[in-house]
Amino acid sequence: MIHRKKAAPKPPMGWNSWDCYGAAVNEEILLQNAKFISENLLPFGWEYVVCDIQWYEPAAIDTNYNSFAPLCMDEFSRLMPAPNRFPSAAHGAGFTEIAGKIHDMGLKFGIHIMRGIPRQAVHQNTKIKGSNATAREIAAPYSICAWNTDMYGLDTGKEGAQAYYDSLFELYASWGVDFVKVDDICNTEFLPQNPYSAKKEIECIRRALDRCGRSMVLSLSPGPATIENAWHLAANADMWRMTGDFWDDWSKLNAMFRRCELWYSHVGNGCWPDCDMLPLGTLCVSDRKTGARPCRLTKDEQITLMNLWCIFRSPLMLGSETTKIDEFTISLLTNRQLLEVNQKGEAPHPVISEEREAVWLSNLPENRMAVALFNREDTPRKVEVRLEELGISGVKSMKEVHTKEKSCPSEKITAALRPHASALYILSI
Repeated sequence: MIHRKKAAPKPPMGWNSWDCYGAAVNEEILLQNAKFISENLLPFGWEYVVCDIQWYEPAAIDTNYNSFAPLCMDEFSRLMPAPNRFPSAAHGAGFTEIAGKIHDMGLKFGIHIMRGIPRQAVHQNTKIKGSNATAREIAAPYSICAWNTDMYGLDTGKEGAQAYYDSLFELYASWGVDFVKVDDICNTEFLPQNPYSAKKEIECIRRALDRCGRSMVLSLSPGPATIENAWHLAANADMWRMTGDFWDDWSKLNAMFRRCELWYSHVGNGCWPDCDMLPLGTLCVSDRKTGARPCRLTKDEQITLMNLWCIFRSPLMLGSETTKIDEFTISLLTNRQLLEVNQKGEAPHPVISEEREAVWLSNLPENRMAVALFNREDTPRKVEVRLEELGISGVKSMKEVHTKEKSCPSEKITAALRPHASALYILSI
C-alpha cells in the first residue's frame, strides 16, 4: 500500500465535539474537555481534541444547521472562528490561542471543515489569496452538500482552485492545527450515481497539506467510502470514514461487522479505515429535543463496540462530554491491554464471519495474539474457535482483557456470551 505522508503511524486517538455539542461547541467547552483529556486520558494515548462543524457560524446553538446563515469569513474567502463563540479568535487571530493552550496541555488540536468554498464567498465574489481568480470563478455551483448549505464544491480545473486550498492549509498551519477532518468528501448516501465525485478535490487538499509546512492528520468524512477507491484514499488520506454517521444503536453496531470485513485488508501502514466516533458516556448535550442523555447501548454492547474498533484498528475518537463521564466508560477508555490491541496490532482479520457470530484475530508483539469472540445474536450463545483455525498449535497462557480471567485452552477457545456480548483475549503463544 502506497502512502505519501504518514502523519498517523498508529490509529489516531482523541475527542471530537460532534456527538455531544453538534454545531454548538464553543471555546469554553473545547478547553474544559481538553483539560479533562489531558489530566485523565492522555497517559493512555488519547491526544487529539477536534472542534467539529460550523465553528464559523455565529448563531449555531445545537445539532441543527441554520440554512444560508451569515458566516465569519476573511477577505480571502476563508472561514474564520466566530468570535462570539471563540473570543480568543477576535481580530483575525483564528484558533492560534486555543491551539496553543491545547498544545500546552500536551495534546494536539484538530478542526472540521467542509469540502469546497463558502457560498457566501461566491455570492460576494471575494478574493483568493495567491491568485488573480475570485471565488465565483473557481466554484462549482452544481456541486453542493445535500445536508448543509455552507459550501459549493470547487472546479479543480480552474486557475485559482489549488491556490484556494493552499491558502486554507497555510492558514491552518499558522494556527497550529494538527488534524483536519474534511466533510462531504466521499459520500455515497446522497450521490449514488457518482459516489466519488470529490476525487480531484481530495488531491487538491493533499497537495495543499504537503505544501503547508506542518504535519497534519487528514481525515476524510462522512462516508461510506467505496472499496473500489481504497488505493486513492490510501494515497491521499491518513484515515477515512467507511460508514455514514455512527450512533449508539445495536443495528448500526451489528452492521459494522460487514464494513470491517470489507476493509480489513487496507488497515495499516499509516492508513486507517474509520468506523466513526465512539458514542459513549454522556451525549447530545446541545440537542434541544433530547437534552443530555447517556449512551443507549447496553454495557455488553459498549464492550463489543470497543472490542471491534480496537481489534480492527479503527481510529478512536470519543464523542462524550468528558466532564460528565461515568466510571464504566472510563474503564473502557483506560484499559491498557485493549488499547494496545488497537495501537500495536498487526494484520487484523476475521477468522469466522457469520450472521450469528464472529471471531477476529490480530497479532501482537512478543509472540502474542489478540482474539475476539462476538455474539451477534439477540439470545445467549456459545462462541468458539479452534486453535488450528487461528494458525497455532498451543497456548502458554490466555487472559480476557475486561474480566482479567486467565486460562490455558488446549484445543479451542470458548466463550458463553450474553446477547450482543463479546470477549477479547490476549494469548501468549
